[in-house]
Amino acid sequence: MESNPCLACGACCASFRVSFYWGETTDSPFGTVPVELTEPLNSTRVAMRGTNQNSPHCIALEGVVGQATTCKIYTQRSSTCREFTASWEDGKPNEICDKARAKYGLASLPCPAERLGSKA
Repeated sequence: MESNPCLACGACCASFRVSFYWGETTDSPFGTVPVELTEPLNSTRVAMRGTNQNSPHCIALEGVVGQATTCKIYTQRSSTCREFTASWEDGKPNEICDKARAKYGLASLPCPAERLGSKA
């Protein structure tokens, strides 16, 4: 079984602003993202602390980007994070994933056919 490449990456969490509707925070009865880990952007949106700056790095990201990382609120993460896919996770490349990886000197994730030696 192949491991999730995100567990050794984390580049997206340390490259972009993570913003979402405030109702996803624990300030809302049905929210899951701990509100203390967010900061307001406007009257309806918040961002994960650490991501709304020139050198973003999500407060929930632990570890070393490109080596071993984990999200300390993984089961409580926002829709923005839940909807983000690593390249080829859904059968398509993700240019945003590739851009984040490149920022940290990491190669783009290979297409599954490339990993299998192009047995198609």
